[in-house]
Amino acid sequence: MTKIRKLQFTFDCAQPERLARFWCEVLGYVAPPVPEGFATWDDYNLSLPPEDRDAWFACSDPSGVGPRLYFQRVPEGKVVKNRVHLDVRAGLGLVGAERLATLEAERDRLVALGAVCERVMVADEENESCIVMQDIEGNEFCLD
Repeated sequence: MTKIRKLQFTFDCAQPERLARFWCEVLGYVAPPVPEGFATWDDYNLSLPPEDRDAWFACSDPSGVGPRLYFQRVPEGKVVKNRVHLDVRAGLGLVGAERLATLEAERDRLVALGAVCERVMVADEENESCIVMQDIEGNEFCLD
């Protein structure tokens, strides 16, 4: 039998701390504590060689249930559509107009944080409504 393991999602990005803090707001996650011996993350970063500053950041579910999100700086920008994306389950258990209104309210909250709405997919005979979004660095995700 396979042992159950913890899951972490890693994002390649330009600004790890900025993107991590965006996802903290989206998901209700928390940033890691400042490393011991430092008052702030800025103090910690200033202690590193210039090439290592702001190279990574992470956030996690404060309840310990959801996966950790890890953000690492890479030199190249995003150039194609993600092959994997996150679904933010904002409308879980809701259907019809109530679901769409809940998703649209969450969309508006995230747009105020810098996200971009790509398209609203309204329910049809087979699927419930969902909204396709992009985070502040252009990574696709869905409000589902």
